[in-house]
Parts: sequence; C-alpha cells; structure tokens
Amino acid sequence: MMTSRELIQLFNDTRTHTEHICSFLETEDYVVQPVVDVSPPKWHLGHTTWFFEEFVLKNNAPDYQIYDERYAYVFNSYYESAGDKVVRSDRGNLSRPTVSDVYSYRKHVTDALLKYLKKENPSEKILEVIELGCHHEKQHQELLLTDIKYIFGNNPLHPVYSEDFEENPIQDFPQEWLEVKEGVYEIGHNKSKDFCYDNELGFHKIYLHSYQISNKLVTNKEYLEFMADGGYLQVLLWHAEAWDWINLHEIRSPFYWHKVEGEWQQYTLKGLKPLNPDAPVTHLSYYEAFAYAQWKGMRLPTEFEWEVAQKNFEWGSRWEWTESAYSPYPFYTKEPGALGEYNGKFMVNQKVLRGGSVATARNHTRYTYRNFFHPHLRWQFTGLRLAK
Repeated sequence: MMTSRELIQLFNDTRTHTEHICSFLETEDYVVQPVVDVSPPKWHLGHTTWFFEEFVLKNNAPDYQIYDERYAYVFNSYYESAGDKVVRSDRGNLSRPTVSDVYSYRKHVTDALLKYLKKENPSEKILEVIELGCHHEKQHQELLLTDIKYIFGNNPLHPVYSEDFEENPIQDFPQEWLEVKEGVYEIGHNKSKDFCYDNELGFHKIYLHSYQISNKLVTNKEYLEFMADGGYLQVLLWHAEAWDWINLHEIRSPFYWHKVEGEWQQYTLKGLKPLNPDAPVTHLSYYEAFAYAQWKGMRLPTEFEWEVAQKNFEWGSRWEWTESAYSPYPFYTKEPGALGEYNGKFMVNQKVLRGGSVATARNHTRYTYRNFFHPHLRWQFTGLRLAK
C-alpha cells in the first residue's frame, strides 16, 4: 500500500500527464466522437475527474462542494449503481460543458483531493480507492491516445498529432521458438504491496501441456504475405462470425492501412507514413489474429501460456491477443458497491490481451495485467505472437 506522500506524487504525475497528452489538441478536437467505441477527449478529462469526486471527495472530504451536480450525469461511464448517465453514443453531441469548463472542473477536483490528502488522515480503504483512481486515469490516458488516433485517422487530412510519438519500435533480433515444458504453474497477482486490478487476483495453479511460443511479434512483412496469399478470401481460416464481419465491412487489411499509388502506407500519430515492413503489425482484431495463426498452421497462445513464458521474451509495444476468453480466476470476488462494476460485469464475450502497448502509461502494465476487448475491435495497438 502506498503512503500518502507517494500517493500525492502519483496523483500529481497522473493528472499532469493526462493534460500533457491533450496539449497537442486544438479546441475543435476535444468534442469529436466518430463511433460509439471512441469517446471525445473532453469526455475523458471529465470522466477521470468525476471518478475522484464521486468515489472519494463527495462522501469523505469535509466541506467539499460538488462543482456541478449535473456533471455526474454527463461524465459517468458504466457505473449503473452510481446513477443515470448520458448514452455512450451521445458523448460527442455535447458542446457543453465547454473545454474550458472541463479544465476548471479538473482543477477544482485536483485541488480538493490534494488538500484532502495533505490535511486529513484518509483510511487505508480510501487510499486504495485513490490509487485505483490514478490507475483508472492511466487507462484513460491510453484511451485518449487511441481515440485521438481514431479521430485524426478518420479525417481525410490525416493530421499529425505529434512528431515525437514513436509507435513502431522494431524488434531487431532473430525469431526463435521458446520451449516451455509441461507442468503445473502459478498464475495471477500475488504481491500484496503492489497495485493490481481485482481481475488479476485469485492466485492459482494451472496445468499446461508443453508448447512453443515465438520470442517475436508478427511483423507487417509477415502479415503482407498472408494478404498476398488471399488470406482475407479463404473462408476456412476464419470463424463463421469473423467471416461475416470482414465481408460485411469489406475488411481486407489492418486498420489504418492505405494503398497509395500502389504502395501501402499507414496512418500514425505522426501522420500518414510508408508502411515499415519490419515493425510489428498492429490494429488487428482478434478475428484477424486468429486467421493469420490458422494460415501459418499455428495458433495464438492462451493467456496462461503467455504469462508463464513472458519473462523470456520482449513485450510491451503491442497488446497481444490470446486464445483465452475473459473470465474470472478461481477465488475471484467483486468489490462491494459501484466499484464492483469495474471489471467483473464485463466477463462475457470478450478476449484477453496481454502485455501493454506503445500507448500504455508508464508504470501501469505488468505481466499479470489482463486487458480485454470484444473480438472485432481494433482501434487499440493490438498485435499477435504465435504459439504451437
């Protein structure tokens, strides 16, 4: 458990970094919502602020004055037990509160929470909620980057977000197959002093058959070979649901790829750039990752195989699809109240991803981290690693 001083530092750093991410935006960029899965940057700023107001300040800080009672309706996300909320698809329809209003709201809550931490003596439980709130905001920092990329990437001008954001690090080493022997292994988070989400808990044993896993992610060059061989046209490579999906949406390449004068280019946060064949492929759905593995005569690793092997390979530039359905570990229990909605209620119809990405906030991921998305989604920096 962090001390109050450590928590103040974490809170300050987190709040400052969120605003740094948004510092590259123009006012018009803050309100755009092209699709339901992407939230306007202004909403992320308000929602991560509402979290601290709702779950810490409102019922614990003496004399705290709620900034605007109406904001809870605007900035609640999926916490049904915390009250009504704006329909997710309507977040981009709200010109008010203005961007300036939202930044004033953030300052009001940031100042109040720092005052509370410095002058009061919060219980261990409240300190845990504040730490959770910081990591919740770190999650939204990643979502801010990927949502901004979607907003800009679907603009015909293909705007540059930042010339300094490097999203295609190269794994410059030979591909090898790592051998893992069959046996019983321990899975999950087991360090009581370190932060984790509740879905990582339930430290338990699992039996694995022997397997091999690649030390490298699949590259753009390798994925181009799949495409050139008609991978998107071979029905036997795809789940039935996936086949319907790629044909309904006419998907024939990863997200953000564009054919320009016969050459592949990729939209990045630096703008539209020539596709780097050596970079790890990204912005794939689970459907595409599975089909590619089938084409190679291999498979995706389970999340347990990934966790056992991860100390022997480089990870962190792409969220890696696994073959595991998102479900509770043995002994998993939900938090009481609204915070129990954080993870548990999403344990259906989703696939687990492991590792983190170039957009993941610093000191936020770990080898036990369980991310999860629906199989068709690909606006995150998602890639794949093969197993056999």
